[in-house]
Amino acid sequence: MLIDCETCTARGAGCADCALTALFTPPVEVEVLDRDELWAVEILTRAGFEVEVLEPHDEPVSPTLPLLPRTPRARRAS
Repeated sequence: MLIDCETCTARGAGCADCALTALFTPPVEVEVLDRDELWAVEILTRAGFEVEVLEPHDEPVSPTLPLLPRTPRARRAS
């Protein structure tokens, strides 16, 4: 079967409901991933893991550790 979008009678208004659009348009979650992240998702999926891409956060997700007061170090004489 050959499907040619150039000769499609429903082109334009019908593209949103087309099966080809669903097949070739990546999900929104995938658009935010870089090449290495896509590769990791593919490897994990092939290994049998169920991979779910989470939405990105506006702020960085890094644990904040409480700062301890600096204690003076003893100096050694040579």
